Parts: sequence; structure tokens; C-alpha cells
Amino acid sequence: MKKTTNPPEPTFEQALTELEGLIDALEKGEMPLEESLAAFERGIGLTRLCQQSLEAAEQRVRILTDARPSAEPEPFDIHD
Repeated sequence: MKKTTNPPEPTFEQALTELEGLIDALEKGEMPLEESLAAFERGIGLTRLCQQSLEAAEQRVRILTDARPSAEPEPFDIHD
């Protein structure tokens, strides 16, 4: 039996590029309803992925710019 694996998550840049393409396609209004809904659903997922990436990057910047000598990364759940 074949084991199905999910493709790896796209990088922030890949997700943003795909999202921009989906937006352009949806704005043209030429896709059938089902295809539009699938594109919209994919776009929502990509938006969430981009938001999580940006939040993680923001936390890293805060940690790196923290003036406390004892500043250390703090774990956080990006799915809150």
C-alpha cells in the first residue's frame, strides 16, 4: 500500500506569489463557481500561512532587538 504524504508547506515567498496569482484569477471573474470557491479556500489557507510566518519573524526581530542581556527566545503557539 502506498503511503500518501502531504507536500511540504510553501515558503512565505512562494505562498505570497501563489496568493497573488489566485487574487488576479479571481478578480477576472472568468472561473466557474466551484473553481472560484476552491481558489478562495486555497487563498484563505495561504493567507493564514503568510500571517503565521510574519508573526514568527516579528517575534524573532523582537528577541534580537531586546536590550536585556538575558533575552532568550520564548516558545509560542502560532495556531492561537
